[in-house]
Amino acid sequence: MARPDAAVRPGSPTPLGATWDGKGVNFALFSAHATKVELCLFDPSGAQEISRTPLPEYTDEVWHGYFPDVRPGQLYGYRVHGPYEPQNGHRFNPAKLLLDPYARELHGALRWHNSQFSYRIGSPRADLSIDRRDNARHMPKCRVVDPAFSWGDDSPPRVPWQDSIIYEAHVRGMTARHPEVPAQLRGTFAGLVSPPMLDHLVKLGVTQLELLPVHAFVNDHFLVQKGLTNYWGYNTIGFFAPDPRYLSGRGIAEFKTMVAKLHEAGIEVILDVVYNHTAEGNELGPTLSFRGIDNASYYRLMPDEQRYYINDTGCGNTLNISHPRVLQMVVDSLRYWVDDMHVDGFRFDLCSTLGREPHGFDQHSGFFDVLRQDPVLSRAKLIAEPWDLGPGGYQLGNFPPGWAEWNDRFRDSVRRYWRGDEGMLPELAARLTGSADLFDHRGRRPWSTVNFVASHDGFTLHDLVTYADRHNEANLENNQDGHSENYSANYGVEGPTEDEAINAVRERQKRNLLATLLFGQGTPMLLGGDEMGRTQSGNNNAYCQDNEISWVDWELSEADEQLLRFTRRLVELRRLHPALRWPRFRHGNEIMPGRKDIVWFTPQGTEKTTEQWQDVFAKCIGVVLSGTTDDGSDVLLIVMNAHHEAVPFTLPKISGHSRWRKILDTADPTFEAKPHGSAAPTFDTPGRSLQVFTLAR
Repeated sequence: MARPDAAVRPGSPTPLGATWDGKGVNFALFSAHATKVELCLFDPSGAQEISRTPLPEYTDEVWHGYFPDVRPGQLYGYRVHGPYEPQNGHRFNPAKLLLDPYARELHGALRWHNSQFSYRIGSPRADLSIDRRDNARHMPKCRVVDPAFSWGDDSPPRVPWQDSIIYEAHVRGMTARHPEVPAQLRGTFAGLVSPPMLDHLVKLGVTQLELLPVHAFVNDHFLVQKGLTNYWGYNTIGFFAPDPRYLSGRGIAEFKTMVAKLHEAGIEVILDVVYNHTAEGNELGPTLSFRGIDNASYYRLMPDEQRYYINDTGCGNTLNISHPRVLQMVVDSLRYWVDDMHVDGFRFDLCSTLGREPHGFDQHSGFFDVLRQDPVLSRAKLIAEPWDLGPGGYQLGNFPPGWAEWNDRFRDSVRRYWRGDEGMLPELAARLTGSADLFDHRGRRPWSTVNFVASHDGFTLHDLVTYADRHNEANLENNQDGHSENYSANYGVEGPTEDEAINAVRERQKRNLLATLLFGQGTPMLLGGDEMGRTQSGNNNAYCQDNEISWVDWELSEADEQLLRFTRRLVELRRLHPALRWPRFRHGNEIMPGRKDIVWFTPQGTEKTTEQWQDVFAKCIGVVLSGTTDDGSDVLLIVMNAHHEAVPFTLPKISGHSRWRKILDTADPTFEAKPHGSAAPTFDTPGRSLQVFTLAR
C-alpha cells in the first residue's frame, strides 16, 4: 500500500478522534502541553507498527491531520512528545503507545508488562524516573470504524419515569450459564438479546435494562497477579468504545443490534458509566492514554504537589471535569452513546465527583449545567450514584431537577424493617412514600428516588436472608473487603440448610422485600437474578469474580420458579394500579371529597397518631394509598407485619367503605385473588408478611 503519510493533509481540529468521511480519515487529538504528536498505524494483527507520522497541524490545542489512504478497520495509536516532569504535572513519554480517548473500537487486550509504566519500577522515588522501553506489543490498538448502520424504524420506547421498572444486569453474567443461549454468544451483547433472554425480560415486565459498565476497561494489575479479573468493569480506559470482551465478532454493529432488539421489545437501555476516574490509577499506575497525552489537563492534581493526584474516587485518580476539554470529552461521549448508539440513559458511578468544582460539590457545576441545556442529553434518563469518597461526597437528594438518584436509605431502611429492627416505622414510611424529605423540592417528582433492596454492590436478595456475615474469601483479601454491615440475617443457620422451617422464612422474606420494593413510591430497581433466587454464596463484593459466583444460574429449583412467578405478579400489580405509580408526593392531602392520598393505620384499624409513631416496638402497620383514574379511583391497602408472630389487624373504613378484597399475600405465594367477595373485617396478619387489598365492589 502507499505510505499513509505520503499525502497527509492538515485536516481539521474537529471532531476529535478518528473520523471516516467516505474518502479518508481525519485524526484529531487534544493536548495542551505536548510538543509533538505522532500517529502510529499497525498491521491487521496489531503486532507490527507499519508507520509513524507526526500530525501536521496544531489548532486550539488540538493536533490534527487528514490521511486520505486510511480506511475503516485500520488499527492505530498515538505517541505524544513533551516534558517528563512529574513534579510539574507532566508525564509525556513517546516510548509509550497511547489509546485515543475518542476511539470507537479497540482491538486486542492489555497485557501487563513493566513497559506499560512510564517510570523505572523499583528505582528510588520511582515515578520521577523515566522508562524508555516501547510498550506497543502489549497494548490494545484503536480501530477506525465506519459508523454506518441501518436502524430501520428503531424508536426509543420513551417510558415515562413513573412507569419505569429498572433491571440491573451484567452482560456476561446474565448469559454465561444460560443453556438455551448459543455457546458462542454467551457473555456478549448478542447473547443478551437472544430469544430466551428477551422472553425472560418481557415476561418479567421490566421497562429498562441497566447494564453494568460496557465501556472498554482494564483488568487491574493487582487482580491479574492474583488470577482474578475486574468483572464489574469500573475501570474505564475508553469512553466511546464498547469493551471487546462483550463482542462476538460484529464490532459496534452488535451493540446497535442489541439496542434495536430491546427497543422493539419495549425495553430502554441504560448504561452504567464511569467518568469519575480512569484505569491509569495513581502516580504509580500505568501510562495507557490520558496520562501520556496530557496528564496536567485530564486529571485533578494536588495543587502544591502536582506529582500526586487528588483521589476523591478511592481509585487513585480523579478526572478533571472542570477543564473544558475534559468536560467536552465526557459530554461528547454521552451524546455519542445516545445519538449513534441509541441508548436511553445513564447511571453515573460516583456522580458527586462529576459535580465537583475546585471548591467542592456544586449543583451548578459545569457538568450539570451542560447536561441540563443539551438538547439531546436533557431528554435522556440521568441517574446519579449520589456519593463519592471525597470531602462532602454524600449528596443524596441534592442533585439538580431532572436527575434520579440511587437511594441507599431506602435499601437500608427496608432491610432493617423486615429483619425486625426496632423503631423503624417512621423511617420506613418516609422511604415508601418517595423519600419526600429528601426529594420534594424544586419541583422534583417521586421518580427521583431510585429504590432498591439489592444491587451489584453487596448481597443479592437471596444472600440477604441467608447470611449474617460476608464471605468474600475468594477475593483473596482475607475477607476484609466489602461492606461489614449489610442489615442481613440468616434465621438460624449461616448459609444453605435443609431445615424446611428456616427455608420457608427465607423465601417469605424474599417476597416481603420484593413486594416492598415494587409497591414503594419512586422508581424500583431490581437486581438481575433476584427474581429467581440468585446467590453469590455470601460474597458481597464480587467485583473480581468472573465465574459461577457472579453468573446467573438458570437451572431453577421449585422455590426459584415460585419466586419468579411471584415477582412477575408484583410487576403486573404495579402496572395495573395507578395508586402504586402516583406521580406526586403524598402528604395526606385530600384528592377527592372525603379521601386523602395516603393514610396510615394501626392494627386496630385507627389512623395512626403522632404519639403512636414514636412506639419503637411497633412493627405492624397498614397504609391506604389512593389515586384517581379516568374511571374513578384506585384504592389499595397494604398491611405489613415485621413481627415474627401473627398480629390481629382490623381493616379500616375508607369514606364509608369497609369491605376489602385481598389480592396478594406474601405468606401464601400461591394465593389467588377471588374476582368477587371480601375479606373478614379482622384477620391475623402472619408474622413476617405483607398483604395487599383493594376496595371490594
